[in-house]
Amino acid sequence: MENGTVPCGENRPPEAKETTITEGAAKISFPSANEVFYNPVQEFNRDLTCAVITEFARIQLGAKGIQIKVPGEKDVQKVVVDLLEQEEDKTELQEGANVAPGDQPQTAALGEICKEGLRVLEGLAASGLRAIRFAREVPGLQSVVANDASARAVDLIRHNVQLNKVAHLVRPSQADVRMLMYQHQRVSERFEVIDLDPYGSPAPFLDAAVQAVSEGGLLCVTCTDMAVLAGNSRETCYSKYGAMALKSRACHELALRIVLHSLDLRANCYQRFVVPLLSISADFYVRVFVRVFTGQAKVKASASKQALVFQCVGCGAFHLQRLGKASGAPSGRVKFSAACGPPVAPECEHCGQPHQLGGPLWAEPIHDLDFVGRVLEAVSTNPSRFHTAERIRGVLSVVTEELPDVPLYYTLDQLSSTIHSSTPSLLQLRSALLHAGFRVSLSHACKNAVKTDAPASVVWDIMRCWEKEHPVKRERLSETSPAFRILSVEPRLQANFTIRDDANPSSRQRGLKRFQANPEANWGPRPRARPGGKKVSEAMEDKRKLLQNKRKELSEDMAQRAARLKTFPCKRFKKGTCQRGDQCCYSHRSPTPKATAEATCIDCPQTPNQNPPGPGATAGADLD
Repeated sequence: MENGTVPCGENRPPEAKETTITEGAAKISFPSANEVFYNPVQEFNRDLTCAVITEFARIQLGAKGIQIKVPGEKDVQKVVVDLLEQEEDKTELQEGANVAPGDQPQTAALGEICKEGLRVLEGLAASGLRAIRFAREVPGLQSVVANDASARAVDLIRHNVQLNKVAHLVRPSQADVRMLMYQHQRVSERFEVIDLDPYGSPAPFLDAAVQAVSEGGLLCVTCTDMAVLAGNSRETCYSKYGAMALKSRACHELALRIVLHSLDLRANCYQRFVVPLLSISADFYVRVFVRVFTGQAKVKASASKQALVFQCVGCGAFHLQRLGKASGAPSGRVKFSAACGPPVAPECEHCGQPHQLGGPLWAEPIHDLDFVGRVLEAVSTNPSRFHTAERIRGVLSVVTEELPDVPLYYTLDQLSSTIHSSTPSLLQLRSALLHAGFRVSLSHACKNAVKTDAPASVVWDIMRCWEKEHPVKRERLSETSPAFRILSVEPRLQANFTIRDDANPSSRQRGLKRFQANPEANWGPRPRARPGGKKVSEAMEDKRKLLQNKRKELSEDMAQRAARLKTFPCKRFKKGTCQRGDQCCYSHRSPTPKATAEATCIDCPQTPNQNPPGPGATAGADLD
């Protein structure tokens, strides 16, 4: 069952009600019951995809002398960059390529069929929202195939295609997306753009996808199985992506690099390789946009682009070990050899704890900053095009500020909690690294991230200097703890925490929306679509309401809390061991029969309790 839709042949219940929503330029009708998957929180994902495909179409068609026209953009000639030539020999920008002098360039308008345009496949279409938005918002398309394995979903796609009047561009398809892509392996039948947004892991579809995308084509992949990619199930991550995930503060970027490694590994089987354009970690998922090329010589370099990561379990310091080594020979050819390692001793040099081994993962840049700059410029100059344009602008601005050649990052709270000290401000730590002569940046994946090319020894020297200015109580530290061992070494570097002007990044100064707040109540991954989904959805909503805010105490002042705790009998008073007397926060009165029954339920964990006590009971047990 793909994309959370029902199996083939499942009939729609006659009493099912329909809901109509408008997103972007598309209007979609789908059942109110949870029969076909739809998540409004992923509007940012869909808006960003439309923006990326638009710029990709501008590049691809610009090389053929075709200009695309987007509503709201100024009527100016766009500069065209051929990313394939840029990747191979870094050629200069070219304008209006392949256009004869005096000829007027062709124009691809929105909603019209472009004979030399892009062929797009949405493999897991569900309601068809994404495919319809492509047809209505992305110019320069030849066709869009909206595929799903569910007969109910395909019927819904047909209905929505007619509703939006895009039948000339969007073709519904009912098939297993893997078989559909395998049937398009021939060069003449491949898709220029393939979009995979499954419910959960895309691992089963990646092998077919890297074969069905055209030369230099765009592959867009979403992964929502973040628990697996973030290290909660390392063995499952290895079985799906061919890499071991780690529980790390940099787990979101680690997830992106694991997905890129998996894509490149599968492409290498067919003498192909990937070039990342944009890799985003947002909300509860990761999203990668890569181009796929063919070339035996380039595939040989793939081993040197992958790395293992050694992470200390005590202080979190990490080191990367490349799988291969590429070096230039005197003849000008690139020589490939085995890498030497490991880069660390069995025990961490800073805290004496062992290392965990993760990966392999993608160790090269995860963004093409030139391409990201084009998308950012297009969104900034035409903000009315997307509902989430403000967030796209903020996220892409942080992406352009990231250090492209520095994998992974530390976090402020990680560094300070390791040595049990107060936390320096972001500007203070960034300034100290800049004063020491190192580069530093933020990361779009974490708002407290510190991405720097400084070695771990310099980072801990800066934290030792911070601790000298804000001392911790070392007598409370265990001699075997990472904090004690780190602080027992004198810093070799004298850190300067004076705030520098260049320590505050531009996106932070402009107050851009870089990190999204929770968009709505109970937001996050939606439950998988199921037949007769309304009852399942109601049961899921009841479960969510039961678990929502379960760890939060009621908002009350000290007097209200004291009065509430006085309603609970003191267990130690009943046993005759309470020595607090009137100072006790619980009641020392003789318990009433009702109170006795409640206390019995609380004291006996084996007794089933249909009405568990509120937060006060838990708080009382802790205080006692």
